[in-house]
Amino acid sequence: MGDRSRRTGRLGSLATRSRVSKGTKLRLRVVFLDDSERTFEVEQKVLGGDFFNKVCGHLKLLEKEYFGLEFRHQGGNYVWLELLKPLAKQIKYTSDLFFRFIVKFFPPDPGQLKRGLTRYLFALQIKQDLSNGSLTCNDNSAALLVSHILQSELGDYDDEMDSQHLEMKQYVPNQEYLDHKITKFHRKHRGASPGESDIQLLEVARKLDMYGIRPHRAHDGEGMRINLSVTHSGVLVFQGNTKINTFSWAKIRKLSFKRKHFLIKLHDKVGASCKDTLEFSMASRDVCKCFWKTCVEYHAFFRLSEEPETAPRTLLSCRGSSFRYSGRTQKQLLECMGSGEKKPSNFERTRRQCDYDPRQCRSSPDLLTDVSKQIYEHSRLFTRPGHVLAVRSEDEVDARHRGVDDANVRAGGWAKRSQSSVEVPHRTRPLAQVTPPLSLSSPVPHPLAQDESQPPPP
Repeated sequence: MGDRSRRTGRLGSLATRSRVSKGTKLRLRVVFLDDSERTFEVEQKVLGGDFFNKVCGHLKLLEKEYFGLEFRHQGGNYVWLELLKPLAKQIKYTSDLFFRFIVKFFPPDPGQLKRGLTRYLFALQIKQDLSNGSLTCNDNSAALLVSHILQSELGDYDDEMDSQHLEMKQYVPNQEYLDHKITKFHRKHRGASPGESDIQLLEVARKLDMYGIRPHRAHDGEGMRINLSVTHSGVLVFQGNTKINTFSWAKIRKLSFKRKHFLIKLHDKVGASCKDTLEFSMASRDVCKCFWKTCVEYHAFFRLSEEPETAPRTLLSCRGSSFRYSGRTQKQLLECMGSGEKKPSNFERTRRQCDYDPRQCRSSPDLLTDVSKQIYEHSRLFTRPGHVLAVRSEDEVDARHRGVDDANVRAGGWAKRSQSSVEVPHRTRPLAQVTPPLSLSSPVPHPLAQDESQPPPP
């Protein structure tokens, strides 16, 4: 009887959710990095890229490829909005659904961000990650980061204003233990403008081990709990708050997944003592596939010279996933933006209230530096409704750049498989150099997947 009642309860909860009706327009709520909100009305048939472009157009954001829209899938896990897939195939229910506009790709050098609005949004992301505990660091680094945030929000140091502000707002866990260090650093920033403070904040953040890290829970081949993450340099492995291994793109020959197992195939030249295939077990197939897709996009954005083309699908090559990255690569983005801003950016800055519970901060003195206790909880980052969007930009760009920025997203094919892979070509040149795209006839295709069950090409 107990099992039956639990199953009935789950079915009842699903019945109360408003399923998307065909032909109706979608009203989609987006929460921005400054906690503001806006609802967009779009057709169901439009691609995810069209919706994303509409959101970026509202912000007048030019360097949009660094960002993405994240939402909670009906399966319970959090996924990125796919730009080449229609919204109707990604969204089944609209009740309590909202998207978070956040940073997706973290460049190794924030100096590559050319626009003031882009740097400001990155600074808001760092501020958010610091407050919810996902950006872990030592006390000195945390105090220095907060001091740059205070300089951006309050201006030059004032003893009374700083004290009152730090009492009202919680920027970092255990902030009460760092007030003296924060004010000491803040005194040294006299004369810095908000834009200069953003640059200094990003410069400090990029040197931290957890900069841009989104941990994904997994187990290694021996059953040990670890965290996987992907960055511009490759796939990283963490144990607790310690990075224990780095698989750079130059070492990786192929990334794939089979059910809930994530596989990394290395080049033979990596070392005789190392296995050529490493296997990690994740929570579910959906979680594993989501992480694999993120790896595909990171590799394409930072390593390819241009957006990968859609491969023609035939009857004999219909196995595996056709997922690929959509949008300009970092190289194309840097070329489009040029050497920097031609005129100052005008946008309104907002002061975001921190949602961190001070009682929780005081009860966990070691939360700031122990990543094993705070595995990237998305729910902490979700903000309250009822705000009005306050991030506005007047960035302008010439017609040539605007044409590239507003290019339409092309659609691609889809195949539902329980296993997919992506080949990563071997290269000996430095990471900063961009890798040319591979042809589809290459024995190492990218980014389309080759099914493990298929025989190797002749």
